[in-house]
Amino acid sequence: MSVDRFLDYITHEKKYSPHTCIAYKKNLIDFQAFCAENFDLEEIERVSYNHIRSWIVFLVENQNSNRTINRKVSVLRSYFKFLLKTETIELSPLKQHRPLKVSKKINVPFSLDEVAQLLDGNLFSKDYLGILEKTIITLLYYTGIRRQELIDLKTDAVDLYSEAIKVKGKRNKERIIPLLPEVITSLKLYLFEKNKISELIDQNYFFCSPTGIKLNEGFVYNTVNHYFSIVSTKVKKSPHILRHSFATHLLNNGADLNAVKELLGHESVAATQIYTHGSLKKIQEVYKKAHPRGKNSD
Repeated sequence: MSVDRFLDYITHEKKYSPHTCIAYKKNLIDFQAFCAENFDLEEIERVSYNHIRSWIVFLVENQNSNRTINRKVSVLRSYFKFLLKTETIELSPLKQHRPLKVSKKINVPFSLDEVAQLLDGNLFSKDYLGILEKTIITLLYYTGIRRQELIDLKTDAVDLYSEAIKVKGKRNKERIIPLLPEVITSLKLYLFEKNKISELIDQNYFFCSPTGIKLNEGFVYNTVNHYFSIVSTKVKKSPHILRHSFATHLLNNGADLNAVKELLGHESVAATQIYTHGSLKKIQEVYKKAHPRGKNSD
C-alpha cells in the first residue's frame, strides 16, 4: 500500500521524528476515510483535485483554521511528491494548489526582566521536583533547545567537564551547544538530587520525573507555562517562546545571525530570521541615534 511505503520512507530515509510521522499518518488516514465515505474511493493515490477541494471545504466547515488546513494539505503534497518520485503517479493533483491565506503569526518573546524574575527569584521548591523544574527552564533559556530535544537528551550527552551538551535535533542531526557557568551549576545540583532517586527506570535519559521515568511533552510544557504565568502577562507561554527569547536576546546583544542559526540547529538563515522581528526596538534605537536627522525628531 502506497501510504505504508510513504510512512516507511519518511521514517527511515527522511528520518522524520516519531511525532511528525504519527501526525502524517493521522492526516493521511483522515483524508482516506473522507474519500472512502464521500466518494467511495479507497485508494487516495487516485484522487483528483476536486476530491481534495471538497475535503478542504469540509475542514473549513468544521472550524479548522487556515493554518491547520495548510498543514494538512502540506502532508498530502509530500505524499504526492513521493508518488511522483516512485513513478506511481504522473502528475500531482496539488500542482496548481495555492495555500490559504493566513495572518502572520508573531510570537512575543519573554523580556529579560521576566526571565530574571523567574530564575533569580524564590518561586521553585527545594525538593527534587522544584529543582527539576528550574533546571528545565534554565536549560531551555540558556541553550535555546527544542522541547523534544530536552526530553530526548541522554545522560552521556551532557559533558560538564567540557562544558557542553550534544543535542540530537530534527532528522537526527547532532550539534554541540556550550554551557555557561550558571547552567553548569544548575545541572550539577539537579544531578545530585537525581542520584537520590531509588529506582531510575529510564536512567539513560538525563531528565527524569520524580518516579524515575522519562519526561513527556505535557510535563515540560506545563512547567514552562505555570512558572511564566506567575511573572508574565503574555498570551503564549511555552517552551518554544523560551527558544524564541533565547534567539532574540542573543541577537539584541549583537550575536551573529549565522552563529545563532548553528545554536538553534536551523538548516538555513531564513529560518533564524523569523526571530529578528523581536529586535525591532533595538534597531529603531540604533537608527534614531545614528541617523543625522534622528536627534531632530525628539
